[in-house]
Amino acid sequence: MAQQKKMVEAITSMDEDFAKWYTDVCKKAELVEYTSVKGCMVIRPYGYAIWENIQSILDKMFKETGHENVCMPMFIPESLLQKEADHVEGFAPECAWVTYGGSEKLEERLCVRPTSETLFCEHFKNIVHSHRDLPKLYNQWVSVVRWEKTTRPFLRSREFLWQEGHTLHATPEEAIEETERMLNVYTTFCHDYLAMPVIQGQKTDSDKFAGAERTYCIEALMHDGKALQAATSHYFGNGFAKAFDIQFANKDNKLEYPYQTSWGSTTRLIGAIIMTHGDDNGLVLPPAVAPIQAMVIPIAQHKEGVLEKAGEITERLNKVCRARMDDSDNSPGWKFAEYEMKGVPVRVEIGPKDIEKNQCVIVTRHNREKTFVSLDNLEDAVIEKLKEVHDGIYQSALENRERRTYAALTMDEITKRLEENGDGFIKAMWCGDEACEDKVKEITGVGSRCIPLEQENLSDVCVCCGKPAKHMVYWGKAY
Repeated sequence: MAQQKKMVEAITSMDEDFAKWYTDVCKKAELVEYTSVKGCMVIRPYGYAIWENIQSILDKMFKETGHENVCMPMFIPESLLQKEADHVEGFAPECAWVTYGGSEKLEERLCVRPTSETLFCEHFKNIVHSHRDLPKLYNQWVSVVRWEKTTRPFLRSREFLWQEGHTLHATPEEAIEETERMLNVYTTFCHDYLAMPVIQGQKTDSDKFAGAERTYCIEALMHDGKALQAATSHYFGNGFAKAFDIQFANKDNKLEYPYQTSWGSTTRLIGAIIMTHGDDNGLVLPPAVAPIQAMVIPIAQHKEGVLEKAGEITERLNKVCRARMDDSDNSPGWKFAEYEMKGVPVRVEIGPKDIEKNQCVIVTRHNREKTFVSLDNLEDAVIEKLKEVHDGIYQSALENRERRTYAALTMDEITKRLEENGDGFIKAMWCGDEACEDKVKEITGVGSRCIPLEQENLSDVCVCCGKPAKHMVYWGKAY
């Protein structure tokens, strides 16, 4: 086990330096590699396999709710981007521009898409003419570019992968229903597949998406007490439709402007998984998105029959989960440490004595608990253990959030809670005035994360100004 100790020591303790721990895990677990393009990353096969599993599950959920996949161009003409004033102003600082095509200067510069609302609007204008053409329920899986000043793998990079849904509806009621439906899809995905508890809420006006009437979000709390926005869903009203002159003939043959939504999630979810579930030994992956759900380790594999039996049970397990066998010449201790660091949910060990007893050893990653299991019941036992891992890490994440959520009635109480307990969610009342929102952040260091859909009445007055309160807000520091 000396080799395992060495592997674990290669990762900085999260209590010592959380940011360094995060970077160590990303690199040591072979999720990413840096490149010569500053702020951009190579997503390595193991990291990309996690994204493929996320994509596969979400794509199925989107299609079950009636959405179709499309693919828009990467480039947006500047004149098109400028049609919606709030939108272009919101994204201007992050835009990357193409000014040359080959050796010739372009007559109009092209923006490398930071998001695709304007492209979808141009397309909708060309294809929507009648109420019979609605609704349009589209999604695309692409990369986008935002010229971030400070970058970190998965959490904030200049190019990243995402999905963006864009829909068009005949009535505001239909569009709002869509916005809320997709928020619920993301919530279900985080709970049921990522084992990540999230809070549903609405962004304040100062924090909503550029051009949106309302922005809904789900907020998760990381192990260090900082918040992370896991996905967003936006209701646009008909502002974009008017800006792009999208009109349709209603049932009375009168022209109307349709109502629009967009919603998205990104590879940032991988960062959320790392920081929600990881520990000092590395990754702890939710079974649903783990590239390898069960790793079979032959013990004393040089002995007769061990590799054959390990191969046999790997083949059996592959019928019920994603299983793999490591038959390399590395020591068992090295293998244990390697797959612990990579967050494989279940490890299955089998050696000569186990074969004699018609059993194997199953070790669950999140708590290192060992169980002896009859080979006759192997498949059922592994399925049960995978569920155990999911439930265990969800409960642990929920307990972390509950432990780090504090109520405060005054600004002094916010500061006191943070000083005594460290970062976390602060629940406090707010009058709705942006000046108070800014003042809370300036004095306490925590910004508004969302107005939760499930409201609590902690008091009748604003935490900042003492005027009548309109909302209970979750405040916190964020990634």
